[in-house]
This record gives sequence, structure tokens and C-alpha cells, in this order.
Amino acid sequence: MATRKNTQPPAPHAADSHDLIRVHGARVNNLKDVSIEIPKRRLTVFTGVSGSGKSSLVFDTIAAESQRLINETYSAFVQGFMPTLARPEVDVLDGLTTAIIVDQQRMGGDPRSTVGTATDANAMLRILFSRLGKPYIGSPKAFSFNVASISGAGAVTVERAGQKVKERRSFSITGGMCPRCEGRGAVTDLDLTQLFDSSRSLNEGAMTVPGYKPGGWSYRLYSESGLYDADKPIAKFTKRELHDFLYREPVRMKIAGINMTYEGLIPRIQKSMLAKDRESMQPHIREFVDRAVTFTTCPDCEGTRLTEAARSSKIKGVSIADACALQISDLARWVDGLDEPSVAPLLATLHHTLDSFVEIGLGYLSLDRPSGTLSGGEAQRVKMIRHLGSSLTDTTYVFDEPTTGLHPHDIQRMNKLLLRLRDKGNTVLVVEHKPETIVIADHVVDLGPGAGTAGGTVCFEGPVEGLRAAGTITGRHFDDRAALKDTVREPTGKLSIRGASTHNLRDVDVDIPLGVLTVVTGVAGSGKSSLIHGSVPRGEGVVSVDQSAIRGSRRSNPATYTGLLDPIRKAFAKAHGVKPALFSANSEGACPTCNGAGVIYTDLAMMAGVATTCEDCEGKRFQASVLDYRLGGRDISEVLAMPVTEATGFFASGEAATPAAHRILERLADVGLGYVSLGQPLTTLSGGERQRLKLATHMADKGGVYVLDEPTTGLHLADVEQLLGLLDRLVDSGKSVIVIEHHQAVMAHADWIVDLGPGAGHDGGRIVFEGTPAELVAARSTLTGEHLAQYVGA
Repeated sequence: MATRKNTQPPAPHAADSHDLIRVHGARVNNLKDVSIEIPKRRLTVFTGVSGSGKSSLVFDTIAAESQRLINETYSAFVQGFMPTLARPEVDVLDGLTTAIIVDQQRMGGDPRSTVGTATDANAMLRILFSRLGKPYIGSPKAFSFNVASISGAGAVTVERAGQKVKERRSFSITGGMCPRCEGRGAVTDLDLTQLFDSSRSLNEGAMTVPGYKPGGWSYRLYSESGLYDADKPIAKFTKRELHDFLYREPVRMKIAGINMTYEGLIPRIQKSMLAKDRESMQPHIREFVDRAVTFTTCPDCEGTRLTEAARSSKIKGVSIADACALQISDLARWVDGLDEPSVAPLLATLHHTLDSFVEIGLGYLSLDRPSGTLSGGEAQRVKMIRHLGSSLTDTTYVFDEPTTGLHPHDIQRMNKLLLRLRDKGNTVLVVEHKPETIVIADHVVDLGPGAGTAGGTVCFEGPVEGLRAAGTITGRHFDDRAALKDTVREPTGKLSIRGASTHNLRDVDVDIPLGVLTVVTGVAGSGKSSLIHGSVPRGEGVVSVDQSAIRGSRRSNPATYTGLLDPIRKAFAKAHGVKPALFSANSEGACPTCNGAGVIYTDLAMMAGVATTCEDCEGKRFQASVLDYRLGGRDISEVLAMPVTEATGFFASGEAATPAAHRILERLADVGLGYVSLGQPLTTLSGGERQRLKLATHMADKGGVYVLDEPTTGLHLADVEQLLGLLDRLVDSGKSVIVIEHHQAVMAHADWIVDLGPGAGHDGGRIVFEGTPAELVAARSTLTGEHLAQYVGA
């Protein structure tokens, strides 16, 4: 008899049951005991208004714990060199995989860091030229602008057969660094006419450097040094006297009866002023530095950063400097044409890296582009290059708004890339606001309902179709489309730009209308920033809000950053007849135990440090005696704990009425930061919040022209509406607003559009359209026109 076979499928393997990342009880920053389950090997998008807790959940909880657990697998010695990460505040984190974080942190602004050095493309080119370059000049180091040529010789003692023998040894390293500019490509010169008036003597007040006033110690150092006659005009100094005045090496000497270190004026200024970051300088110092310092291309290496020898070695007539200056799409074609079996694996890897640049939409860059000049979106995509061809699977890729800085045309390419990473069996987590990317998700997590303390809960979890039907803010605004204006404003004047040729611009002539909202758009790399930042002069009347990061420690907060704390301190001091410094946690009023930090940090070497709330001030950051002083019934710590909206009402009238503080608070509320508390550390603010904080501070600047660089970065669809209202108010108050932007809602809302293109890099740099949004939609003559027409449903 035939026996019946068992038709039941085999039981699933236990290893296949781990298909979820489980988060239970997450409380990082503003998260309120969040518990969610995220499917693995799927694309999950996290949405919600700016400040709702997306980054806290994805980066500060899931990705941070994954990295911490991996770091703990290394020895204590190795961990000592790695960043120390504390365990996030969460009850259970289960099912984690290795996390690869691709965030929007700007790449290092070091002048020697370039796109080539950041992606290892330079390293491969250096090996290529050291093997194939004619004439042969040395190892790969000879082609590196980070390695200086050095040589040395001397006697060494060697022990041989019990005898100590002295031998002469010499060594030399051939590097590629240009000795004049030290691999920077530019040299700085001080304009001496801005340092002193040569027709006057020192006793007549010849020096014009800020802080060097006659009678002050900095001035007396020179006027009473005795190295030259202080009554003689500087123009009549001998060569020796001028050298002593400007370039003398540091030397200890007695001046006015006090032992002091005398040093030439130029090295002294370079150490005290030029060594600082420009953004952190006081305004009058920054103005002086801008006036006195000129940056010129190094005449020896012509800006290539390399020695003459490194530039003389060529492959098929192309030097390494020429190769790095080529647009990457052209360089890829050149590498393709090299057929050398001896370096075949190297050429294959280099070719793959360069193709990845083109595929991700960065083919318009060149390898010698300084990494500090890349926008946030470009920097993020450069970091993605090394992951594109990776054979890793079952890892978690974490992206922070990968569509930042991308034209709608480029967003489609980015979407394909995210799906490709997922289809290789990886878990892809994306924090995103753009509907074009949310719509491709397998799973959506919507956080909210509001921002700051009003957020931190999961409002929706499920497929995209469910989000549309859900009553959340994201669901309601998901299909929002800004309509074209019926009528546009009439310009009151024009800003003429003639012959603009910065970077890839092709002698562009354009008239930008004033008194209206002008949007400059075009695909990524078409020359928008080059046109506006390179041709609109910064100075009187022009307020520029770019994408550079806000600098601030955990002691910085919105009150200190915006200057709001000054009028508040003065109001407290005036009410009680004491010093304003008492009401600063960074000055005399600070709690002596925690030095005004509110917490005490304990360093545990390679283990994560521990922060405990200060027991003396209970985290309030001030001395107990300072908290006895009250204004309008509140002490200074209670005022700093207020959200902006509450503080606006508090300082508007009554005993605490402070017009100067009220004006700053109104600007913070205008940009949509009403929920942020005044004393919240800057380090806890999201990217969108920092951008708007910067905008609020610049709104106080006296200027007729506002230049904004992608102000919608990090903004939710609902926040974009508020931003458009703010831009309208600025224009209606008589300002001219120029916005570099890709967001179709801002384009549709504009009075005038300038579209650059048609492509990126050397395929761009031209004006392809000027006119109203309605004319652009009607013409559909450019990529922007097609996408805008699709957006408004024309």
C-alpha cells in the first residue's frame, strides 16, 4: 500500500523569527515612553513636524545603541580612541543589527580636506600615478599634498660583535606638499595699510588694529619697546627697524618697568586674531579681518597644492593635478580609457567609486573641491559613496533627510538608491519630510502630535495608505499642494549681476527684481549658490542666512544665542539693584558645585561618562541666593524654563515688561519656535530648529535684501506653510527676499523665478528661464518647469 506523504511545510527555523527591531520605553530628549516595532529588511520612513522626536528615536536611540554595542566588542585599548557613547534611556532594544549612519553633519572644514581625500579616490589616484606616471618621481607620498618633503642625516651608534660603532645615516621622504602654501592652495597676505598709517609715528597713534589704542598695553608694547624711535613716522623706518616692528621673533624684555614678551606685529595678529574661526569673532574684529586679510591663489602651485615634481609626472599627458581638477564624470571616462593589466584591480575599484559619484548625482563635482564648501545634502551623498557598492547585507542604514538640497528630478534617483539598498536585504531607516520619498516606504512611523514637549509620541504606525487616512498632521498635509498665485507683486527695482563666472557659471547676466519674493532654482550643481553667494555682495543692506552649522556647546541655548539673555539679565538687575552678571549661569551667578552646567560630568575613560544632576542647585544652574531675586513672580531659572510663547506674554506687559526681550521673542515665535524653552541646550535642537533659530537672529539685522539658502531644510509640510507666511511678511514690510530653493511649494509661491541649468557642473551654469511661476508652468521648457507643472496639477 502507498503511504500518504505529510504535506505540511517544515517549521520555520528559529533564526528566521528575528524579523523586527523592538523598541520599548524610549525616553531620549522629548520621547515619552515610545514603544514601536520596526520591520527588518524593509524601508521605514519616520515623519513628523520638526522637533517631534524623529532624530531622538532613530539616531539617539536605535543607531546610538547599535554603535555602542559594536564599540564594546573592541579591546579597552582600542575603545580609548573611539567616541564614548552612553546607553540611551530606553527599557528594551531588541533585534538590532549593525548600523551605518549617513547623517547631514558638514564635513570637516580643514583646508586640506577635499572630496578626493574624503572618499579615498585621491589615495587610489596617487597609487596609480606612482606606478604609471612618467617620469617616475617616487612612492604615492610624492603625490600627496598632505605630506611634506623632508630629509635628514646624522650619526647613529650600532652595536656589532660587542663593539659600538658609529655610522652615518641619512633619510629623505619625498612628499607632494607645495612648500609655499603647505598644501592649502591659497596664501594669506596682510594688507599693511590696514594695520597702520605709515605717515604717522607710533606716538601720534599710527596703529589702526582693533584693541591697539594709544595708552593701552598692546600699544605700549610697541611704542615703548626702544627698538625704534616712537616719534619717527613709520614710513621713515630703516629696514632693520621695520623688520623689528613687523616680524621680530618673540623675545623677553623690560618695557615700562615690566617684564613682557615682545613680538613683531604681524605674528602677534596672526596668533591672536587669524587663528580663530571667523564666525566666533566679535563683529568689529571680523570686519577688520575681512578688510586686512587677502586670500590669493598660491603663485608657486597655482592652487593645485602640489609640488612642481608631482605635477610633472603624467599619464597620457594628464598630471594628478589635472585629473583632480576634472569634473568627476569626465575623470571617469578618462580612467575608463586606461588599459593597464598591471594595475587592473586598482582601475576597477577607482572606476566603481567614480561611477558611484555620477550615479548619486554628484558627477559635477571635482576631486579637488574642498570638503568644507559642500552643502549639507552634498556632504551626505559623498558619505553614501562608500556604501553603494558594499557587499554587506542585513545591516541597518540610517539616513537623515537624504533629499536635502535635491531638485525633484534628483529625488527620483535617490529613491531608486534607497530601494536598491533595501532589496539587497538591508534595513533602511529614513528621517524624511518630502512626500516623494515617504510614498515609497514599506512602513511609516509618524511622530508628534506637536513639537518639543507637545511631541514625543507615536501618532501613526503602518503603511503609507493608512497614513493618508489617519488624522495626524502629516496625514492631513500629505497631499497638500501650494497653488500658483493669481497675481504677483510688482518689483520696486533690480539688482543687476553682470558677467558672473564663479565656479561653473558661464558669464551669466541677470537682473534680480527687488521688493518681491525671488526664487533661484535648478538641479543640484547647476550654479545657484555660485550665482547668489558669489555675486550678491555681502555688506550693508544684505543679510545672508546660509546653511553653515550653528556653533554652540551644551552651555549655549536660544537665550544666549539670540542675545535674549542680555535684556532679561538687565531687567532682573535693575529691579533689585544688583549686577547683571549674577543672572548668567556662565558668570558670577553660576552654581559653584557644577559651574553653572546644572549637571556634574564624571569621566570614566573608555566607558561612557556619567552625567548626574547637581545636588546643590538641583539642575537649576544658579546659586541659591540668585534664585531669591524675582521678576514678575518668577526667578531666573523659571524664566529660562519657559517656552517662547509663554515668555512672549510674560515680557509683554506688567512688572516684567521688557520691550527688547519681547521683540526677540516675537521673532522666535514668527519662525515657528514657540514651543522651544529659552534655556534648552542648543545641542538638543534638531537641524530644522537650528536653521530657524539662525533665521530669527538675522531678522533683527538691518538690511533691505535677505538671501536665504534652502530655508525649508528639515521642515515638515505644515511648517513650510508657516515659513511661506513669514517670507510674505518680510516682503510686505518692504524687504527684498532671494531664496535658493528646490521645494515646489516655495517656487509656486514666488513672484519671480530664476532657473539655472540645464544640467549640473559644466552642463549647467546658464540661465534657462526667468519669469513668473505661471509662465514657467505654461512653458514647461525646463526640468523645473515640468516638475512644478506636475506639482500644481497643471
